Amino acid sequence: MEERTRAYLRGRFRDHYRRAEVSAPPAPQAREWGYIPWTTGPTTMVRHQSLLELGELSDFLRRERPRHVYFSAGRYDDPGADEMDDKGWRGSDLVFDIDADHLPGVDPQRDGYGEMLAAGKDELLALLDLLEADLGFEDVTVVFSGGRGYHAHVRDEGVRDLDRDRRREIVDYVRGEGVDLDAIQRTEMGGTATRRVLKTDGGWGRRVHRRLLGLADDLLAMDEADALDRLREFDRIGEGRAKTILGAVSEDYEKLASGNIERGGPGIRQLAKVMTGEVVADESAAIDEPVTTDVRRLIRLPGSLHGGTGFEVTPIPREEVEAFDPLVDPIPETFVGHDVTVEVTDPGTVELDGESFRLPAGEVSVPEYVAVFLMARGRAEKGRE
Repeated sequence: MEERTRAYLRGRFRDHYRRAEVSAPPAPQAREWGYIPWTTGPTTMVRHQSLLELGELSDFLRRERPRHVYFSAGRYDDPGADEMDDKGWRGSDLVFDIDADHLPGVDPQRDGYGEMLAAGKDELLALLDLLEADLGFEDVTVVFSGGRGYHAHVRDEGVRDLDRDRRREIVDYVRGEGVDLDAIQRTEMGGTATRRVLKTDGGWGRRVHRRLLGLADDLLAMDEADALDRLREFDRIGEGRAKTILGAVSEDYEKLASGNIERGGPGIRQLAKVMTGEVVADESAAIDEPVTTDVRRLIRLPGSLHGGTGFEVTPIPREEVEAFDPLVDPIPETFVGHDVTVEVTDPGTVELDGESFRLPAGEVSVPEYVAVFLMARGRAEKGRE
């Protein structure tokens, strides 16, 4: 990045912070703060700072106009101490990070930025469903990172004292690690015989049971030939097993509704096994494990600007997550309303704010939010006005 470009971005970040109101997280004085300035050479983070050292947050942002701003998930007695062991850890938020370019099935070389962020939002919705419906968390703050994905901050009091091992257990649950049919069923006595029953009271067992009942309802709505064809689509379910399963569903639906997977023989259990794999693949969330397990992690400050895109790190009300558009909603008002000349060094298409911009190499005039995006991502330098 040329010095002219760096100076322009730093100045416009300052202009943004002069008009923006950035809220601090809960207990800001107890948190460590860090930031990356607009310096030349290798990227270096300034950390081990407290608000006592930085000053009032809005004043600090306007004065330093940092490229990136972070605060700690942890709360400390002395957050400004230079050594982690000297800070006096009090507890940490439970933070989840979804990076769109690290998701299964996403190829950054093939998929566009918007496509990757759409995949990231799908994972976010799966994560929120697991956190709320399965784990019962209530105090969840959702944030678009401004760059590659999304963050979720859980601040329920019960999570603050969790150590790394307990946090890793939550990671494993959210990612569906180790979830198979044996893990979600139990054995009960039924008269003189035992029977296998899905754990339907919550968790992955409830999710698999819900999927299994949904299939049963679909089968009962079909004619027999179509229902048998549908069952034969599943691995290791042939004509005989399909007929047995359909008979069990038709004649003993109530048993299946109670979680009993004994009726229907090996076929119904094979079906439950296959559906377990499908449910885990469809409903787990591909979170970044180190972020959640690290009680000392620094995370981006909501309301700050992301120095790699010029987007705002955007808090998203829970009811607005599905409608959130990461290529429109995080664009700062500061960068809207006028055009800027840039020298494009990496030509191609950019889609922002509902428009598509086909950019050739060389000097072009574009809306400033496009210009800032290109410069921040290293695809353009500031043009000479």
